[in-house]
Amino acid sequence: MNVNRFDVPAPAEGEAAVRRLLRATGGVAVALSGGVDSTYLAAVAVDTLQDRALAVTVCSPLHPPRERAAAARLAAALGIAHVSVSADPLGLPGFADNPPDRCYRCKSLMYARIREAARARGLEAVADGTNADDREADRPGLRAAREYGILTPLRDAGLGKQAVRALARARGLPNADQPAQSCLATRFPHGARLTPAALRAVDQFEHALHALGFAVCRARCHGSRVRLELEPGAIAQAAAPAVRARILAAAHDAGFASAALDLAGYRPAHPNPPPEGRTP
Repeated sequence: MNVNRFDVPAPAEGEAAVRRLLRATGGVAVALSGGVDSTYLAAVAVDTLQDRALAVTVCSPLHPPRERAAAARLAAALGIAHVSVSADPLGLPGFADNPPDRCYRCKSLMYARIREAARARGLEAVADGTNADDREADRPGLRAAREYGILTPLRDAGLGKQAVRALARARGLPNADQPAQSCLATRFPHGARLTPAALRAVDQFEHALHALGFAVCRARCHGSRVRLELEPGAIAQAAAPAVRARILAAAHDAGFASAALDLAGYRPAHPNPPPEGRTP
């Protein structure tokens, strides 16, 4: 089957489409997480709408404080007005049990808070950084976006992840090649109890791993044990005796009794680790 060349637009054509979509809103609040997609969208929004563009970052126990700080720095560098709002999904009934629809519940709360912040500043349109590669099968939160009327200019313009990264690099955005992020709740199997202490432990361990040079890592929590996923090319480095000792010390410092290195490596398409006792 032939693919029409307009199905996958050139990056420049895609950005022009994003500008048209944003201009049609007359003013927009962008959900700014600090990842490359939302940062690029915020950059185009402020270029297009000037003071009718707003960036909103949600502060939640499911996201490391350093990500919120990075979002604030990015907004300042872009010159876009920025506000932070608080949302605690752990307070939602049943959410702390980490149910399969966790992402939908969390996103619903976050979009509600962002919309409140937008309306307080006279803005009705809210947009996020969903791109053309994002599929609802992998991102249940997209259902919440539809229900709250959240705009997805990157997706609607046909811009996938690589196109967004290319456009972000062209703009000199510092996070153009930043690895994908996901909330800390994805480190726990569905049904495993989410607590502030457990979330902080995972965050502390991953922060230590970043300091050791592992840019892409996931600390999958299984009670007092942690299973470490790294890029396949980094597994041998982590298994070296000296590095292994530092990783184990970091796991103990974070409160884990033991740590295991997953030889299958990082698997972004499977954000939830299997229950204990089952093969990944």
